[in-house]
Amino acid sequence: MHEYLQEMHREVFAHHPGRLLTVGEMPGVTVEQARMFTDPARAELDMVFQFEHVSLDHGPGGKFDPRPLRLTDLKASLARWQQGLADTGWNSLYWNNHDQPRIVSRFGDDGPRHRARSATMLATVLHLHRGTPYVYQGEELGMTNAPFASIGDFRDIEALNHYAQALAAGQDPERVLRGLRAMGRDNARTPMQWDAAPGAGFTTGTPWIPVNPNHTTVNAADARRDPGSVYHHYRRLIALRHSEPAVVHGDFTPLLPEDERVYAFTRHHRGTTLLVLGNFTGEPVPVDLPPCWREAELVLGNLPEPGDPADPADLADGPDGPDGPDGSDGSDGPGPGTSTVLAPWEARVHRITGTEGEHTR
Repeated sequence: MHEYLQEMHREVFAHHPGRLLTVGEMPGVTVEQARMFTDPARAELDMVFQFEHVSLDHGPGGKFDPRPLRLTDLKASLARWQQGLADTGWNSLYWNNHDQPRIVSRFGDDGPRHRARSATMLATVLHLHRGTPYVYQGEELGMTNAPFASIGDFRDIEALNHYAQALAAGQDPERVLRGLRAMGRDNARTPMQWDAAPGAGFTTGTPWIPVNPNHTTVNAADARRDPGSVYHHYRRLIALRHSEPAVVHGDFTPLLPEDERVYAFTRHHRGTTLLVLGNFTGEPVPVDLPPCWREAELVLGNLPEPGDPADPADLADGPDGPDGPDGSDGSDGPGPGTSTVLAPWEARVHRITGTEGEHTR
């Protein structure tokens, strides 16, 4: 394979420098192999899609036998790829593609209360890793899995074959359907939700697979009008990548590797350090962090801005949340070396610059 990729690069890609991007879709690829495929000196590929992190919730019966995600498994997997390609090669960053269920339904909470918050938390955590992020159609709106009522609602041949084979083997039909609803590829293939019209702005006819009925509230037209939407959070993430070199070039240091609720890491580049925090639960979670982050600048978050109407997700423990109106402990940064409280599905990106940034490494 290396011989053929080098030939393709030499005969095709090398004649168009700076104009082409190559990605290898490689199920089963190892970190060591990815280093070879994406090492610029070898002139093969720019990056690879690996599938390790989107297989962590597969149960003993395979992908249609899902189990709850262990956050420690996800952190360990992504950290291994971050560190493995740190000096040679490059990572692709993705949650969704045409073969994966919608991430907000998979690793987040797609109910009306937490859908937008968990979608923006997942986006923040992913986009602040080192590598090139990919946004799959509708991901930037927080599109969810579809409510498939019966096997007749599915179109994917993989799902249809699995259903037939499972029933022939004597499995319970409803249990099989639960697995298909959670992990089926059709979840990523429902029509793009452009607006609240009957065909979601995708078509005035009958689409090959039904439109998700939640398109009346989850759609691009409404998202563009709402500055607090998932869509505009993605725009802010992309803007941060363009304005802060540490997002692109910074090294990656995992934090709290044994914590099953909070995803945390730092990115450091030339005197600037970013601290990234993501609460992967629907409950307030205290986080202990070093004193140097006490006055750190908050450069991006997914809670309402001061003065905005309160988010219902922040009111889980009463009208003022666990400590304050935003679910935090009222401090400006992640706390004085004791603890700060992350609201349900909250994400934060803090920044320290200058000599203080060097001390956080």
